[in-house]
Amino acid sequence: MHDAARDDGSLADAFWLVARRLRHQSREALAPYGVSRSQLRALDVLLHHGALRPGELAEHLRIAPRSATEVVDALEERGLVERRPDPADRRARQVTATPTGAELAEAVRATRAAEADRVFARLDDADRVELGRLLRRLAED
Repeated sequence: MHDAARDDGSLADAFWLVARRLRHQSREALAPYGVSRSQLRALDVLLHHGALRPGELAEHLRIAPRSATEVVDALEERGLVERRPDPADRRARQVTATPTGAELAEAVRATRAAEADRVFARLDDADRVELGRLLRRLAED
């Protein structure tokens, strides 16, 4: 397989090559669980923030409210989230993760972590620490 990042020494190309590899492995890791990346992201947001109105969830996910509704519908159909009346406004609804949803999210996290560990296994401990430090620095706002 031809590797352009190795040929021209471009840091950006190497970064995107690794990112693509991680995305591909993540997609494969998600397959047995039957959830999409957008569904998992929504579940993670709910587990982190607690019950949210669908519009709030859409804001956290930076997607259109209609798209959030579709994601919630798919998760609810599988019993991973549920809609409940909003205690502050009984006319409104909130979405919350179910225990089954929390278990699935944790299982996926563990699977993805194992896949990432496999990718980074080529690095020794000092290189992994340094890479983590550099990536966190680049991720700073």
